[in-house]
Amino acid sequence: MDVDGFVRDGYTVVRGAFDAATAAACRDRIWDELAEHGVRRDDRGTWQRPAIRINTPAGPSFQAAAASPSLSAAYDELIGPGRWNANPDVGGTVPVRFPSEAYPGEVGWHIDGSWWGGSDWWANVRSRDRGLLALFLFSDVGPDDAPTKLILGSHRYAAAALATKGEAGMPGGDIALLLRESTFCRTTAEATGAAGDVYLCHPFVVHTATWPHRGSEPRMMAQPAIHADGFALDGSDPSPVARAIVEGVRDTSQLRP
Repeated sequence: MDVDGFVRDGYTVVRGAFDAATAAACRDRIWDELAEHGVRRDDRGTWQRPAIRINTPAGPSFQAAAASPSLSAAYDELIGPGRWNANPDVGGTVPVRFPSEAYPGEVGWHIDGSWWGGSDWWANVRSRDRGLLALFLFSDVGPDDAPTKLILGSHRYAAAALATKGEAGMPGGDIALLLRESTFCRTTAEATGAAGDVYLCHPFVVHTATWPHRGSEPRMMAQPAIHADGFALDGSDPSPVARAIVEGVRDTSQLRP
């Protein structure tokens, strides 16, 4: 794993974290859930909505994906052994994206919050309750399939922004209000890959959904949190997640005046 790249860019990818058969079984369960919304795999006429968000289903296939040894090793390396807690069924939600030119909603630069603050998900500079954002690809995702977009290095700028809010923190959806507009013109990466790949993102990486979806099949990707108690920022925490935060809070160049 390229740990230095994770600290610099804000993400790494575990290719083939789980196999194609497991991914296919997960897609079958997602289709079962979509049937509750009137959407059928064998009838494209039912694929009318550009996006449907469901809770990630539970069951053996998702447990197999979550139990990937390569993911556990990566969590140990990025957060620290014994310091993380992952949902045994993957967890999170699956915002299923269907081929469509229509605006799907929920598009905008943000970071994912760690705890519910009453009207939004909040985060603070020591990343209370969140160690990583994981993106589990259950379907192949190419550049035409509305991939999630990440701003490289943005986790550092978000750390500096969160530092201005102290322990109380702020809603993750408001992070863009504290950053210079030039931040959003920086180099980006798209979360593309084969079913079974998992992107492991720094909890502060600034990202957004994209549109339209001009591929041919629904995009299925879960986005759970990998939980942690938070990170010490006094130099005593050797984890790459903490290292990136400590380095980031020193750089206030992208904060709005």
